[in-house]
Amino acid sequence: SPAVPAGAPARRLDLDGALNDEQRAAVEAGEGPVLVIAGAGSGKTRTLTYRVARMLERGVPPSSLLLLTFTNKAAREMLRRVEELAGGFADVGSLLGGTFHHAAHVLLRQHAGALGFSTGFTVLDREDARDLMATCLAERKLRSDKRFPRPDALLDLVSLATNLQQPVSQVLVDRRRELLPVAPEIFATARRFQQRKAQLHLMDYDDLLAHLKRLLEDHPSIRAELTGRFQGVLVDEYQDTNRLQGDLVDLLVGERRNLTVVGDDCQSIYSFRGAEFTNIIDFPQRYPGCGIYPLTRNYRSTPQVLRLANAVIARNTRQFPKALVSDGPPGAVPQVVPTRDVKAQAAFVAERVLELRARGHRLESMAVLYRAHLHSLELQLELARHGLPFRVRSGVRFFEQPHVKDALAHLRWAHHRMDELAFKRLARKLPGVGAASTEHLWTAWPRWPRSLSLADALAHPDVQALVPRKAQAGFQRFQALMTTLSSGGPRSPGARLADVLA
Repeated sequence: SPAVPAGAPARRLDLDGALNDEQRAAVEAGEGPVLVIAGAGSGKTRTLTYRVARMLERGVPPSSLLLLTFTNKAAREMLRRVEELAGGFADVGSLLGGTFHHAAHVLLRQHAGALGFSTGFTVLDREDARDLMATCLAERKLRSDKRFPRPDALLDLVSLATNLQQPVSQVLVDRRRELLPVAPEIFATARRFQQRKAQLHLMDYDDLLAHLKRLLEDHPSIRAELTGRFQGVLVDEYQDTNRLQGDLVDLLVGERRNLTVVGDDCQSIYSFRGAEFTNIIDFPQRYPGCGIYPLTRNYRSTPQVLRLANAVIARNTRQFPKALVSDGPPGAVPQVVPTRDVKAQAAFVAERVLELRARGHRLESMAVLYRAHLHSLELQLELARHGLPFRVRSGVRFFEQPHVKDALAHLRWAHHRMDELAFKRLARKLPGVGAASTEHLWTAWPRWPRSLSLADALAHPDVQALVPRKAQAGFQRFQALMTTLSSGGPRSPGARLADVLA
């Protein structure tokens, strides 16, 4: 954001007009550990962003604040709101805000050298990490065993172990005992996965957090620099933090202890992903003397819905007691409808949709929520049987779509011929080239001198000899494309690829 002009009149925050009494108390809390227990629909984002803006208004430099949340969408929304509130008296562009992984990425770009990584390390997305795990499995040359997990499942094991801060062996004992007979090979493959990432200067998303923790624990001078920089740390959705994220927050706060966490202890539902419920429940024990600020006025639900929610929540054995109150008008009484099975459940939903449409409600005004996408199959069939049009809201992010990743792999390899993951992704796409042929081609590849152009290396007889006969035609097309992309000239590889695709 643009710098605030010298001598410009300072715009003040209107706390009384924008916040209720509970929100204002949390926003105005002084320095030190602050726990905001935000019930559903109680304006937690508004409270957190106003607290950030209030800190800036008090003169805290934006560059000394760290704002952490869980999704890129939530991070963008929070930073936009902070910009709207504080842009008149602070240059919020220097505030470090985003997901845990984004913040870790930014900090590791500055300090990865202390861990033996290049500061130009590559970040693997889920699919790239799976491909590397598949390579590690291929290197092990394991005999077929139906009990052995596939690369995706093995990646999930390693990821969960990292986020729980437990060894893979403990995760197997606690959650996947059926895999114990093949545990030695799982451990060996997991170790190889970590070795390969280190050799290639790669980090997956979990590594960003794990390596930042190692940086802070093993390098006191860097930790002192960062804890000195961050005068205030604020965390959204704290109930969903896992042990690793909780440890990172504690390390970054340091002795100043100026930490604000916002969350709802009654919405912690992600333990299957490693979320640690005790992070929020035990916060007063970890930060003795912390201020606790409940937000109980709900702006989202009717009194009838809240009465049901309060009755359910009251049965929680460990919680910060609170009763939500509605700020809205009365509404319909919620209904719980037991059904015999998933087919009967789908039939009830379809009949209810038909009934509401007959009363004049538009289909576009209706939504059906389900816990997992697999639960939608029977519902989709039932809606189709009744001729009810519907849209399924699901999908993959743009840069993770296979065809986009294929295009990017061409550019990556044209730019850096030792990018193993990019090469293997491309090779496996060629008709007639399998995992074994891909490994043979890559094993031979580093032998060719860097002075040899990419086109000449691909055309070398020794490379051609490793291409299976049934893959020759596809490899020739691949060779021609890579020759085009790696050729010199004023146009970038991206522009040349766009020409080819057009």
